[in-house]
Amino acid sequence: MNLFDGFRSEVRKSISKATKVKAEEIVIENPPQPEFGDLSFPCFTLSKQLKKSPDMIAKELCEKIKPSGSIARIGQKGGYLNFFANWDIIGQKTIETAIKQDNDFGRSKGKKENVMIEYCHFNTHKAVHIGHIRTACLGESLSRILDFSGYNVIRANYQGDIGPHVARCVWGIINIHKGKEPVENKGKWLGNVYAEASIKLKKNEKYTDEVNEINKKIYSGDLQLSNLWKKTRQWSLDYFDTIYKSFGIKFDRLFFESEVEKTGTKISKDLTDKGIAKESDGATIIDLEEHGLGVYILLKSDGTPLYSAKDIGLADLKLKEYKIDKSIHVVGSEQKLYFQQLFKTFELSGSPLANKSYHLCYELVNLPTGKMASREGQVILYEDVLTELEKHAMDETRKRNKKMDKTEIEEISKKIALASLKYDMIKISPNKTIIFDWEKALDFDGNAAPYLQYTYARANSILKKAGKCPDVYDMSLLKEPHERHMIKTISEFPEIIINAGRDMRPHYIANFCYELSTKFNEFYQFLPVLKEKGKIRDSRIALVKAVSITLKNAMNLLGMEVLERM
Repeated sequence: MNLFDGFRSEVRKSISKATKVKAEEIVIENPPQPEFGDLSFPCFTLSKQLKKSPDMIAKELCEKIKPSGSIARIGQKGGYLNFFANWDIIGQKTIETAIKQDNDFGRSKGKKENVMIEYCHFNTHKAVHIGHIRTACLGESLSRILDFSGYNVIRANYQGDIGPHVARCVWGIINIHKGKEPVENKGKWLGNVYAEASIKLKKNEKYTDEVNEINKKIYSGDLQLSNLWKKTRQWSLDYFDTIYKSFGIKFDRLFFESEVEKTGTKISKDLTDKGIAKESDGATIIDLEEHGLGVYILLKSDGTPLYSAKDIGLADLKLKEYKIDKSIHVVGSEQKLYFQQLFKTFELSGSPLANKSYHLCYELVNLPTGKMASREGQVILYEDVLTELEKHAMDETRKRNKKMDKTEIEEISKKIALASLKYDMIKISPNKTIIFDWEKALDFDGNAAPYLQYTYARANSILKKAGKCPDVYDMSLLKEPHERHMIKTISEFPEIIINAGRDMRPHYIANFCYELSTKFNEFYQFLPVLKEKGKIRDSRIALVKAVSITLKNAMNLLGMEVLERM
């Protein structure tokens, strides 16, 4: 339990004792304004039970409940009972804990559960665009959050390396480029070929039969096509590795469609024998109409497995290799129905993953001009995004640091660019669409990564000039609202982490970073640190140290790198 939770628990117990209502049934809220208190109890929740107005209940409880422990003061405002924390106690413990635990501040004790998180899912032979980056950012951040929360996290990546999209690209290599290979950037080139082939197929449907034939031959192991598939597949995998490295992602297991398609086909036929699946016009399907989920097609009429059959094969492989207590799929909202069908299939077939599987559903990343489409090449490629962000970051860094050498500017700009991309993908709730905006992503003064990095650099600069953080400090001396608000925010950090992991919402951490940064910059604007004297100076330095530690830990959970200097 974090320190502010202790205060919350005391508030519930005091209300429970005065009202005879069970503590766990008491609703506590955060007041809309700091001057209303640190926690509020809406008395209208007891109005019907006590047959009194909320105002009367609040007035009576205000007279009945006395301050004690971490409860410093109690007040009434209308039908709300407001509780003010004893920040002399909570503040001291909060800052001491943050400084003592340092990189582990906010970390929870180890848990026994194994959580597999599947994310990235880059398909070979296709472009990696900014829309794909959202799954990488969300998945890696959630992995870090759950790891920090004490879970044993298994990072997995399931990639489509076989199927119609591969056949389409291979067709393009043979028919458009006549087998000629690029000298460099081969993985990126494949994405362009895929888009070119898609456009040609759209204009002339007769090519579709040729693509289908290539698809069947790759599945059947045709020597010439299989060799071309394997070679180009490796180009994509090498390309993806550079992206994983830049994102600081290390997967525990890379799964591929090609290694589960045979198992998926076999299990699909077994499900038919068991009466769970059936044949329809030559295809193998599971009729989920009675569950409101339509028809789930496993095998095409020619016997080739669809993504659904492969996912069943994947589930079998995962269970053979790992003990999984929770399986989280970080996949876009366009696949919402698909995952409902998959999980229902797990249930009907008796798979151990039936009650352990979750879909972290996220919305699209769009351009200002509308939805992206990799088939038509209407995308912002990952490399192009970073290049543009680095360029703008370099211009801004150069303006702010005219004496900084070129090498350092370039290094800092790359870190700012990557952090900006990550933060922009995470700060919005997964259930909301992102309209990617270059300028907002690089805002040094608003809700963007450079603002957070600059805040950390500013705190770090203060600490460097101050020298060693004082061993003795007294948070009870810090009475200013800017100081108290900052201490309260720091005290809530462990709870924010727990909530973000529980709800699978990394943007909670992003919101926290922005809130703490804003409060620190307000504190820095109005209250001196290094120019202050005596015990107050020591206490403010300790507070800045705690801010630095908390912000660094929070940004690390988002996959962002802090900067010591900007």
